[in-house]
Amino acid sequence: MPRLFGTDGARGLANADITPELVLGLSVSAAREVLADAENVAAQAAHTSEDPERSTRPHAIVGRDPRASGELLSAATVAGLASAGLDVYDAGVLPTPAIAHLTATTNAHLGAMLSASHNAMPDNGLKFFAAGGFKLPDEMEDRIEAGLDAEWERPTGAGVGRVMSYDTGADAYVAHLLDILPNRLEGLHVVVDAANGAASDVGTRVFREAGAKVTLIGNDPDGLNINDGCGSTHLGPLQAAVPAYGADFGVAFDGDADRCLAVDAEGNEVTGDHVMAILAIALKDRGALAGDTLVATVMSNEGLVRAMSEHGIQVRRSKVGDRYVLEEMRAGGFTLGGEQSGHVIMLDHGTTGDGVLTGLMLAARVAETGRTLADLATCMELLPQRLINVKGVDKERLEGDERVAEAVRAAEAELGDGGRVLLRKSGTEPVVRVMVEAPTEEMAEEQAQRLAVVVQEALGL
Repeated sequence: MPRLFGTDGARGLANADITPELVLGLSVSAAREVLADAENVAAQAAHTSEDPERSTRPHAIVGRDPRASGELLSAATVAGLASAGLDVYDAGVLPTPAIAHLTATTNAHLGAMLSASHNAMPDNGLKFFAAGGFKLPDEMEDRIEAGLDAEWERPTGAGVGRVMSYDTGADAYVAHLLDILPNRLEGLHVVVDAANGAASDVGTRVFREAGAKVTLIGNDPDGLNINDGCGSTHLGPLQAAVPAYGADFGVAFDGDADRCLAVDAEGNEVTGDHVMAILAIALKDRGALAGDTLVATVMSNEGLVRAMSEHGIQVRRSKVGDRYVLEEMRAGGFTLGGEQSGHVIMLDHGTTGDGVLTGLMLAARVAETGRTLADLATCMELLPQRLINVKGVDKERLEGDERVAEAVRAAEAELGDGGRVLLRKSGTEPVVRVMVEAPTEEMAEEQAQRLAVVVQEALGL
């Protein structure tokens, strides 16, 4: 049976896969895990008299994106947490990174976010944050899942959790972002596409309060239009709007605003790899890039590695998924990492990917240097890359198949130092992803197609 929690929480079709009953059960189980841990910590603190504040009543922060299904799923989450004895502060519609930040800064024992991120509106999901604002470790998620059917004793009377609105959460998040901004944004005209999502308010408001002139698109959420032809997964509207309004550049978030991609003044996309390169150089110039190291996944373009090397910056590669980027960052004490998708983590300022923070820091670099975004993006050149998803295969046989291995070795020999080959299995589908980078588009296409044929023939179901 597949694991309920993926790399970014439990996610699926709302009210079919992700039901109020499931969310209620997960919330009860999560609260019980947290409360058991809180009791242990409080007992230890009382015994040692080192941390008496930890004996206070535990609480959780809950937020959601604007999806219609988020209304009922959020209600189920709040009910589950409170029924198990956690006080709950309902922050309403806020970006995922805002909920992570508030979980940390309010000393909450748990954070919960209802969102399917960049997925289409019919989907939704539930992710939890531990005390401190970091995502839960796999082993705790496994215990929460295992506890779904467990017998438990319900608290009654004063033991039932209380539910309160957290109306100042947005203000606290905006203040945090403005406080860490290295310089003001006066003189900049920025188009912000909020994907009709969770950042439609705070994500646009903070750019204005930082001094920029802001033109808004994708900022009219109605519960049904999140990520619908807009945001970081649909850059077309932003690419048209930036030159049309004569703006300096534009930024696009996804539905829960943990991602950010950008568009220059002429409407050209600035990829997630370019964004990471610009921010890495900016941090290094300020002496704030820990270990002079950037963490990126195996899917980031080799051009990023070459460009960073020219600026004295090392690139550490992780498995695909922001969870693995974060693990590598924390293990090495690094402060900047991310993915091609625009999911960028700045550990000095947050515990998870933050699209609004990324966009602000990108704008700050433009304002600081007086250079255009297009000019800043020339710091790196992408190698031609071709990605083919080979469907209907037994992905579990990928690593042990000698025919596939021989084909990879042959491709690598032909590419030499001028390219790269990566085959990896999908985490959710019977799919093997074939990625080839090469000096030319033609070479990347030829090698990728050749490998895809071998994978299909060798591993086909």
